[in-house]
Formats: sequence, C-alpha cells, structure tokens
Amino acid sequence: MWQGLGGVHLLIILGIIILLFGATKLPALAKGLGQSINIFKKEMSDDEKKAKAESAAQNGTVHTTTVQNVPAEPAAGPVLNPEPSAQPNTDSRR
Repeated sequence: MWQGLGGVHLLIILGIIILLFGATKLPALAKGLGQSINIFKKEMSDDEKKAKAESAAQNGTVHTTTVQNVPAEPAAGPVLNPEPSAQPNTDSRR
C-alpha cells in the first residue's frame, strides 16, 4: 500500500496538511497525536500484563505482591484516658 509513495508524494501530502490545518495548529496536532500513541501503548502493555496474570492463575502459579509501610495495630494494654472529667471522683471530703 505504501510502496508507491516517494519523497515528492510525501512533500505534497505534507503541503496539503499544512494548508488544511495551518502552520500554527500543527504543533498542537502533533502533541495530541503523541499523547494518543502513549495512551495506546500503555493500555496495550496493561492488557499484556493482565493476560499474563490470568494465564499464570490458570496454570496455578499465582504471583503475590507485598504491601510495605503498613502501620501496625496499636499494642494491647491499659487504655489511658487523658480527660480528667471521665475519671471517677476520689474526693474524700464528702
């Protein structure tokens, strides 16, 4: 399909694109095209990783991930109540 295109043909196509979109809009068009390609590549790699994980799960080899920096549960012990109003009244003057 693309074998018949030479340098002259590509220059003519480039000239038509410049006439249609204008020279000032071409950088924005190229940026949008680049971002679209990056998103497409990312989605393809995510699909490949997902397919590998599914095939590994079917084969019985499941990969686990470890979670780091998880805060530990508080230690068991007496509960200290810093509020003085919640403590029982131990006044002996009554």
